[in-house]
Formats: sequence, structure tokens, C-alpha cells
Amino acid sequence: MNRAALGALLSHWVRHPLQALTLVVGLALATGLWTGVQAINAEARQSYDRAAETLGQSALPRLEGPLTLRDLATARRAGWPVTPVVEGRLPGSRARLLGIDPFTAPPTGASDDLAEGAGLTGFLTGDLVFAAPGLDLPDGLPEVRVLDDLAPGLVLADIAVAQRLLQTSDISHLLVLGQAPVGAPPLTDLLPGTTLVDPAGQGDIARLTDSFHLNLTAFGLLAFLVGLFIVHSAIGLAFEQRRPLFRTLRALGLPTGRLTVLLGAELLVVTLVSGTLGILLGYLVAAVLLPGVAATLSGLYGASVSGSLTLSPLWWLSGFVMAGAGLALAGGQSLWQLARLPVLAPAMPRAWARAQATTLRRQAMAGVALLLLSLSLALWGQGLVMGFVCLGALLLGAALLLPPLLSVILDFGTGRARGALSQWLWSDTRQQVPGLSLALMALLLALSANIGVGTMVGSFRATFVGWLDQRLAAELYVDPGTAEEAAEMVSFLEGRVDAILPVISVETLLEGAPGDLFGQVDHATFRDNWPLLDAVPDVWDRLAAGEGALVNEQLARRTDIWAGGQIDLGAGGTRDVLGVYSDYGNPRGQAVLGIDDFNDRFPGVTPQRYGLRVDPARAPEVSNALIEAFSLPEGRIIDQAGIKGFSLAVFEQTFAVTAALNVLTLGVAGFALWASLTTLGAMRVPQVAPVWALGLSRGRLAAMDLLRAVILAAFTAALAIPVGAALAWVLLAVVNVQAFGWRLPLLPDPLGWLTLAAWALVAAALAAALPSWRLWRMPPAQLVKVFAHER
Repeated sequence: MNRAALGALLSHWVRHPLQALTLVVGLALATGLWTGVQAINAEARQSYDRAAETLGQSALPRLEGPLTLRDLATARRAGWPVTPVVEGRLPGSRARLLGIDPFTAPPTGASDDLAEGAGLTGFLTGDLVFAAPGLDLPDGLPEVRVLDDLAPGLVLADIAVAQRLLQTSDISHLLVLGQAPVGAPPLTDLLPGTTLVDPAGQGDIARLTDSFHLNLTAFGLLAFLVGLFIVHSAIGLAFEQRRPLFRTLRALGLPTGRLTVLLGAELLVVTLVSGTLGILLGYLVAAVLLPGVAATLSGLYGASVSGSLTLSPLWWLSGFVMAGAGLALAGGQSLWQLARLPVLAPAMPRAWARAQATTLRRQAMAGVALLLLSLSLALWGQGLVMGFVCLGALLLGAALLLPPLLSVILDFGTGRARGALSQWLWSDTRQQVPGLSLALMALLLALSANIGVGTMVGSFRATFVGWLDQRLAAELYVDPGTAEEAAEMVSFLEGRVDAILPVISVETLLEGAPGDLFGQVDHATFRDNWPLLDAVPDVWDRLAAGEGALVNEQLARRTDIWAGGQIDLGAGGTRDVLGVYSDYGNPRGQAVLGIDDFNDRFPGVTPQRYGLRVDPARAPEVSNALIEAFSLPEGRIIDQAGIKGFSLAVFEQTFAVTAALNVLTLGVAGFALWASLTTLGAMRVPQVAPVWALGLSRGRLAAMDLLRAVILAAFTAALAIPVGAALAWVLLAVVNVQAFGWRLPLLPDPLGWLTLAAWALVAAALAAALPSWRLWRMPPAQLVKVFAHER
């Protein structure tokens, strides 16, 4: 009997192939989008781990501060096991150059090659450097040997070669490989002005990028939930359609437990098929989006991520686990209800509805509770994870409240309708809410996410552009290349430009975390343009006099030190905070000293570039003169518009992946609505046939079906707008502050919201087009047959 019962159950899918396709595709989409995002995150984190493990930097303390080879010798003579590291951007490339001493450095990705005599000799003599795959390196380097084991974006060289390429005699830091002999003085006493940083306090790139990956994970989970709505809807409708079959099988003697097991086996088959398709889809999504993610992480964080995708068996297994978990969540409720219903209950036309009689009330209570939880977390929650929990509670609470609110709205419309036909339209629309609720919830989630993220991006764009206009006040920016060339350029430019503003900085510890310390000349460019969020009186005069420092908003929020407080600037000493400035797009802490104060602290540091104030009409003339006089290659002199264009390009790339996931999520929601409407179209024939028999044409019935879908989508879009605005506020005021350390104003975009709502109506009309067309073309004989059955 088991075989016959299983065959009877599976015959439903043979008779309804579109429904089977909806179930499989819905689960595959849910699994694919989730696993694709996780594959991207796993690949990025693997790259971070490889970068952190280079020279064991993730597990070794290091000595920070102004250091030279003489300091290295002092530490080694005192018995300290240290190894020098020179680090910086390779000139003419975005690659990271790492200089090491191969005799004292821990094992690296090039250890095997350095063990060979020829490799070690060439490395020490400066005739050989090692590079990660896929790097575009400038001319003039020694022989380059590509190593797959090196972290992405890394070039490894001997310390002397690295100092020559970076044109410095300093050491970036000393790695401490172990304990010193008994009686050896502490390193910080041996080398005054330095700071010993524990591995846990080095602020590795993985922690800086946690917010980005949590963002991707959140959207992957959102897409997964939207896909589950499709699956839940398809399974629920299939169970409803097979009510007579369940009644027959149980009346023939099939136990309830065995029927439940057979249906569970059916779901297991769907899991295997959909999981396989979902994993393949996830690989495709990851392969398409990974280059954009790599560019985003490189531009925003300076993190190098491999552009190729590496799949592991664990990734495949996780895809099947997610598919199984998703199907268990989507189909578990239906199986539970089947197991608890009496034998003849499935034969009753509204048995399933009565089994869910209290669902709407419980759903409303759960939605209100989640919204209250979201509000509490927004006001009093701390930490990035709490921020995303707040987002999840907001979206899920709003989705749960949608069906009860739609029911109230439609009941109100039914009560105010005039005429039998309009009353039937309102009441029939109300009757379809349970069958369409999951698809409408998916549409609400997708629309809210699009509105929220779109508002956040628009607010960020407007604020960021205004901020760039203030910060990039100089008309031209020039990179001198070497200290000697810089001196010649300064002499050449005197009298040709209104002001020469050096951009000079060092990397140091700011309140115990890595950051950048700048030196700034006293000039009207900064007094008139720099946006200060908090400041003491006479801030610019006191900065020029060396009485304190400015800090960026990120550092102020992280340390809770604002104007009037004191802050530890590492090698820059402890200073009064004179002001706090906005610094959008930068996750690191920054501080600014007056130029004289900076030079006293760091006498050997030279400017990386110069900002040139000149009449905009004369800027091309000055630029051409510099190029001709110093044979400057492209990229060494950039105008203000060029830097703004690059910064905005990085900004656009930053949100490109999020926008792609938004489009995918909205597309999945549209598919869910189409699937539900198509399935319900066949089930609604008994409700439509009496109205047709009373004289309403099939064409008008089809038009009213189309109108019904648009009405439901319009109400859903109207509810999605406030939810999306609240989502944008949480992103800007909660998540962004926790993730990056700055807060942006919320700039409403009503036109954009209405545009998204219009697209939702278009999606609903397209989703309802096929079911409406089928109703319009339905043979009258099929409608007449309804009256021949006991319905």
C-alpha cells in the first residue's frame, strides 16, 4: 500500500507541473542566493586569513613607532628576538609591498622557494621578488616570480629592496618572535617613543570589513526568506488541493503517521533536487558578483581579495543543509496540521482554513512584538550584530503584520462598497489574502529593502558629494615621487600658484588602534572649508600653535572623546582634542596636528603629495607646465574633478553588489506573486463560475482579476514605504554608526519611493497577466462543470 500511496501523492505533481516547477525553483532560488553570498564571504575571509598569516602577523605582537635599522640592531643586541618589516603601497601599482629579512622572518608563502640556493641568492641580492597571482606590476622591478601561496595583492621583497622601492630608510614595525632573555630591558624602554601592540589590538582587515560581510549576509538571508515564502505558498496550496486525496487514502486505511512519512519523503526528494540546482545557481551568483566584491573591498578598505572562486566540500554540504532546513520550515507546518486533523476533516471545504483560524491573530501579536523589539534595539542596543538583529526584527515584524492589516483594509472597503459587483470584488479580494499572504509578504520585504537601501545610498551620495566639495578644496594634487623631486617642484611652483599645501602623514596608534596622523599647514583653505562637527573656541589658531589635535568622527565615536578631551596619539603623544571633523568613507581613525608640531615629532617624514591652490582658469596651464618640466606620467598630477570622480567611483562600486542583490530579491518576490496567482487561478474557478453564470463576461472577470492583483500590490507598496523609511533610518543611525563610526542625515526621496511602488504595480500586473488570460480564454463548458459537482 505504501507504493500505491506514494504513487498517488506524486501523481499530483504530474498533473500540476507548473506547481512542481514553482516549488523546485523557489527552493533553488532561496538556496542559491544564500549559498552564493556565503561563498563570496568565505572567499574574502580566506584571503584576509592568508594576508594576516603572512609572517605570522595575526599571532605575533609588534613594536610600532618611528624605527630604523639602527633600532633593529639595538633590540637584537639586547637579546630581543625581533624581525624587521617594511610595508607600503608599491609605487605605480595598487599592490602591497612587504619587505622582510629572510634570515629572521617566520615562514611565509615563499619559504620553499627561499630554501633553494638560487632563490635565496636572488632574493638577497635584489634580483628577485615574489608576487601573488593576477597583479599588474609596474616596469623597473627585479625578476618577479608568481607564487600561489601568497596573499592576494602582495609583493614580497628583501627589506633593502623594499626600502629602495618605497624610497625610505625607516622600518614600518618590528615583529616580536618570542621572549627576551632574563634581565633584558623592555622594548619600549630600550626604544623610547615606541609602543608594543598585542595581536588582538592590531585591528586586522577582517574586523574592518565585518560590516560589509554582515550586510551581504543580511541580504542573502533576506533573499533566502523571500524564496522560502514561494516554497511555503506552493506547499500549502498543494496540500489544500490534495485534501480529497488525503481523505481517500486515510479512509482506505493508510495510517496518519505513514501518510506524514510519505509526504516527508516527497519533500526530501525535492530537497535533493532543489539543493543541487541551488548550489549550481549559488556558484554562478558568486562567480558573477565576486569581482565586484573584490573591487569594493579594495577601494573602500584597501583589502585585497582573490577574484577567483574556490569551492570546498563543506560549501556543497552547507547548500544541502540550507535547502533541507528551508523545506522543513516551509513544509513543517502543513505536515503538523495534517498529523493533527481528524480523519474526515480534509474532506470539508474550509477545513484547512479552520485549522488556521487563530493564525491571523497570533501573527498580528507576533508582528507587534517584533516591532517593539526592533524599536528597543534601535534606541538602546549596542554593537553591529544588534543593529542587524534590529533590522531583522523590523522587516519580519512588518511582514507578519501585513496580512492582518490587509484584511482590515479590505473589510473596510467591503463595508463602504456600493453595488453588488463592487462588494463582490472587495470581498473576493479579501478571500484571496490567505492564499496570497506569503507572496505579498515577500513583495513587502523586497520593496522595503529596496526603499531602505535606496534611501541610504541616496543620503550617502548627497552628503558625500557635499563633503568632497569641502574636503577637496585644492584645484590640483601632485605626487612628487621622491623627496628631491618634491623640493624641485616646490621651487618650480613658487609664484605660479596661490598656495602649496603638503599632504603629509604617518601611520601610528590612535588610542591603541592603528590609524593615520596628518600634519596640516595653517591656511584659509582649511579654515573656510573643513566641516567640523564639534570644536573648541579658536580651534584653528590653537591647532597652528601646536596646542592640540583634530580627530575624525570615527575616532571620536570609538573612544567617546570629543572636543575638550584628551587623546593618546601614540608616537604623536597625548594631546587635547580641539575639534572633530567628518570623514565619510573611511573606516580608520585619523588625527591632525599643526604642520610645525608634526615636523617636530616626525622630522624624517616627507609629504606624499601636494595640494595646489590656483585660479581654476589657470589650472590646465600649471598642470601642463609641471608635466613638461618633470616628465610626469599619467596619474602623478590629478585635478580636483579627477579625484572626486575616483572617490565617487569607489562609492558607486561599494554599493553595486548590494544593488544587485536588491534586484535579485525583488525579482524573486515577483516570481512568488506570479506562482501564487497562477496556482490560485485554477482553484478559484468555483468562486468565479457563479458570477459568470449571473451574466458577467469572462473578459470582465479577467480584468477584475488583474485589478485585484494591482489593488493588493498597491496596498502592500503603501505599507512598504514607511517600513523602508524606518529601515533606512536604522541603517544610517544605528548600523552605519556601529560599523563605520559616522552618522549621516536621512534625506527622504519621495519620487524614488513612488517609482519603486510603480514598479511593484507593474510586477503585480505582469504576475497576474497569465492567470487572467487563462480565465478570459477558459471554455464555458469548464465553468459549467462547476455546477455538476457538490461545491
